[in-house]
Amino acid sequence: MEQVDHNKLNNTSKLSSSSTETREPSQTIPSDLEAQPAAQPRKKWWARVRLDKVGLFFLSLYLFVLGIILMKDGARSLSPLIRTVFNVTTVARSLGFGWLFAYIIMSGSPVAAAALAFLDGGIVSELGAFAMITGSRLGASFIVLFIGFLYVLRGRDQANSLGMGLLSLLITATTYIPAFFLGFGILGTGWLDRVQLQRGAILTSVTDLLAGPVSQFIVRLLPQWAVFLVGIGVIYLSFTLFDKCLPQMAIKESNIGWTSRLVYRPIVMFAVGALVTLISMSVSISLGILVPLSNRGFVRRENVFPYIMGANITTFIDTLFAAVLLDNPHAFTIVLVEMLSVTLVSFLILAFFYSPYQHSILRFVNKITESNINIALFMGAIFFIPILLVLL
Repeated sequence: MEQVDHNKLNNTSKLSSSSTETREPSQTIPSDLEAQPAAQPRKKWWARVRLDKVGLFFLSLYLFVLGIILMKDGARSLSPLIRTVFNVTTVARSLGFGWLFAYIIMSGSPVAAAALAFLDGGIVSELGAFAMITGSRLGASFIVLFIGFLYVLRGRDQANSLGMGLLSLLITATTYIPAFFLGFGILGTGWLDRVQLQRGAILTSVTDLLAGPVSQFIVRLLPQWAVFLVGIGVIYLSFTLFDKCLPQMAIKESNIGWTSRLVYRPIVMFAVGALVTLISMSVSISLGILVPLSNRGFVRRENVFPYIMGANITTFIDTLFAAVLLDNPHAFTIVLVEMLSVTLVSFLILAFFYSPYQHSILRFVNKITESNINIALFMGAIFFIPILLVLL
């Protein structure tokens, strides 16, 4: 009897173990399925909107409008300083002053806006404001060279890092200087004086309603010369905030590998440079990204010429907007002529002289970067030239 019970127990344990073994495969989850995360439902487009970025955009736009109003209110008090101390009374001195001013604040857009404020306040003439805006863009191109210098300090290749900054500066200079003289001729004929973009009653009422109380408070609180400086600072802050509201994307996360073949098409690169600057409203950003792209091998110096030319045209969009806010017809004409003359010179180079122009610039860049002495001489020259213009 005991034997029978023992056998039953053995049979029962075998059955239970076999049934367990039979159930185990059905309960085991494959490892590849374990590694796969659960599918996430795709978010709607409105759920992907960054409200903080949107808020920064509107704040930067508000500060830009406020800065223009403050500069306009404070510009007239600077007339003795500009005319007697800096002696900005000629075209050459206006060019050098705008150039050096951009060096000091490391940005060209606030200087261009200041030139329009000086024009509106009767401090500089139309030609003087035109020259000062040109100088501001020449000074702004130095920022790309400065970024390249920072990369050299971090141990990157000197030729690649400084080469892109030199290209930006030289292409800007060789297009803006001919455009400078072409623009003088266009302004003298008065062909574009009747082409105006009206500010409009709605825009006027909105800007007065939003920025008016704040600007009036600052005007009552500070002396006029300080109001102008605060205006420059507010505009500079607006561009800084606008940079932060742009979407950030690592180079390796973008589709730049797929689109790398597009860099060999000049018209595509021209359009890309114009579009990037139009979106960012800063030529310092659109040209500054060329330095890391060049260091990582995504773009070659031979292919960025049209990109830089396109960027140098749409960089005037913010200045054009400032002219509309000032509601000064002469200011609008000056910016429009600046854009038109730079566009004409760029198209002429791309259509008829691109190959010899490209080779000449590249040879000059290689000559500069082949020794530290040449780099030092070039850096000294780009600082000495605007100083010399101011002293003329």
